[in-house]
Amino acid sequence: MSSSDEFKTLDKLAVGDVFKEKGSKFLGYAYPLSSQEEVDTILMAQKKEHPKARHWCYAWQLGVEKPVFRYNDDGEPNNSAGKPIYGQIQSFNVTNVMLVVIRYFGGTKLGVGGLVTAYKTAAKMALENAVIVEKTLKENFSLQFEYVHMDKVMRVIKENDLGILSKKMELDCLFEISVRKNKAIQVMDKFKDLRCVKIIEVT
Repeated sequence: MSSSDEFKTLDKLAVGDVFKEKGSKFLGYAYPLSSQEEVDTILMAQKKEHPKARHWCYAWQLGVEKPVFRYNDDGEPNNSAGKPIYGQIQSFNVTNVMLVVIRYFGGTKLGVGGLVTAYKTAAKMALENAVIVEKTLKENFSLQFEYVHMDKVMRVIKENDLGILSKKMELDCLFEISVRKNKAIQVMDKFKDLRCVKIIEVT
């Protein structure tokens, strides 16, 4: 990653090619993920779409500076499925993502080594088919100021290419601003220098 406030994630759902091994079929899905609450929804959708599959193994990661992750073997031997799936999230250096690999059992046991290879390969195939995009972390804060100072505030906004998330323009104005995280302190200092602006919220 080229900057501390940049991260890679997925643009949309991607599906890998089917990986076959000794009669078993493995199919990987790569999802963009925005919250832990989505995990169960994704799994339920997978089980509804593939009701005859034997296993629905997965891994996910959320966050950039302090990422949270989980992986699950769903009945396969310990660390033979979830961990190698998670390894591909690390290998592709992506976050805010969930990988699900479903297995249709072919009647022949693959052994731990065979399972590791199969789940890793299916997860890799899904990510290889994904559109990976680079995004930046944002920090939002609100500005309160009198309308007569609008020109000064707008000058700082335009000079720093800031996003205005919402605005209320009356005698007292209220703007919610979005800025790249690594520029947040610098930008807030510029508003403080105006002395006519009150920063009332930082999120």
